[in-house]
Amino acid sequence: MARPRKPLLSPERIIAAAGALVDAEGLEAVSTRRLAAELGVSGPSLYNHFRTKDEILEAVADTVSAQVDLSMFDERDPRDWRAALHDWAVSYRAALADHPYLVPLLARGPGRRPAGLRVADAVFGAMVRAGWPPAQATRIGALMRYFITGSALSSFARGFVDDRAAYDPDDYPHLGQAHLLAEHQRQVDEGAFETGLRALIDGLAQEYARRAAGSP
Repeated sequence: MARPRKPLLSPERIIAAAGALVDAEGLEAVSTRRLAAELGVSGPSLYNHFRTKDEILEAVADTVSAQVDLSMFDERDPRDWRAALHDWAVSYRAALADHPYLVPLLARGPGRRPAGLRVADAVFGAMVRAGWPPAQATRIGALMRYFITGSALSSFARGFVDDRAAYDPDDYPHLGQAHLLAEHQRQVDEGAFETGLRALIDGLAQEYARRAAGSP
């Protein structure tokens, strides 16, 4: 009886294996030797698809960008620029939160990554269509990336330990409930993100109104 054939090595299999390693252990866990072992192939065979480990990691990062919903920026979508910016930011942060070890790589910007460039193109195009000058549309895209990636980079709530004794009221009179923050990480972190996001968009909306009224 013939042996079952191993699945052919493909870019998709390499990206999936590298992504699983990153999600489990971080960016430092990925090496061509480790990937080859995970895939059951020889190391040099990876170079038929990617020239370097960095190219593999760039491809993994791009799969995360591809998960971001961009439908709100379609010209046929009824949402105005404020609602579109909000809903996109929520989708973007959710994608990053599922892959926290990739956030530092994504925070550098899209570079040459196709899905990342589609995200940048969609945001910029939507802001210009809404009436923002191109220079300010660029700044809005940068501002949103700073805010979203920063919020996904770490957890405020998990920055506190769950030991009440760590927060002596004589030393920290206002941190009597700080030991409970880690237990409510999701509510704290997502609530903080939503509060900041709405504040950012409200501020932009005020500037938009001033520009529409012809104020400096």
